[in-house]
Amino acid sequence: MEMSGSQRIEASREKVWEGMNNPEILKQCIPGCESIEMTSPTEMVAKAVLKIGPVKATFNGKVTLSDLDPPNGYTITGEGQGGVAGFAKGGAKVRLEAEGEGATILHYDAKADVGGKIAQLGARLIDGTAKKLAGDFFEKFGQAIAPKAEGEAPAEPEKKKGWFGKK
Repeated sequence: MEMSGSQRIEASREKVWEGMNNPEILKQCIPGCESIEMTSPTEMVAKAVLKIGPVKATFNGKVTLSDLDPPNGYTITGEGQGGVAGFAKGGAKVRLEAEGEGATILHYDAKADVGGKIAQLGARLIDGTAKKLAGDFFEKFGQAIAPKAEGEAPAEPEKKKGWFGKK
C-alpha cells in the first residue's frame, strides 16, 4: 500500500516539528493509541487498539525516526504485532514546508504492509481504513498544534492522493 498527501497546519514549522516529536501530542492524535513512550531520542514504543472491518486487535509496536533534518522533516518507520490479527509495518517520509509566517504544509509519502487475518480482509477495506486513520490523525494533530478559536470554522483539509493514484 502507498499513500501520500499534504495537510496545512496553522502553526510555524518549528511548532509543528516540536509536535511531531512530542509523545504526549502523538498519543492524543494517533487513533486508538493507548500509550506511547520515548525509549531514546529516535525510538518509541507504542500500544494501539484498532478495528479494521470485523477484526479488532491491540498492536504493540516500535517506531524509529531517521534522516532527521530539524525542522524540515524526517523518515518514520514502524512495526507492530497484533497477535492473531497479524502485523503491520511501514514508514513515511515527512517533510515540513513553511508557508508564510504562521502556517506549515506537512507533506507525507507512506508505504505499509500488513499480514495475517488483516491481510485477508481485502485491499479495499484496508485502504479505506488507512485513509480514515490518516485523516483522523492529521485532523487531531492540526487541532493539537494550533487549536481553533471558539466560533472559528475549521480549515478545509487538502485533498489526499490515495493508494494506486486514486483521489
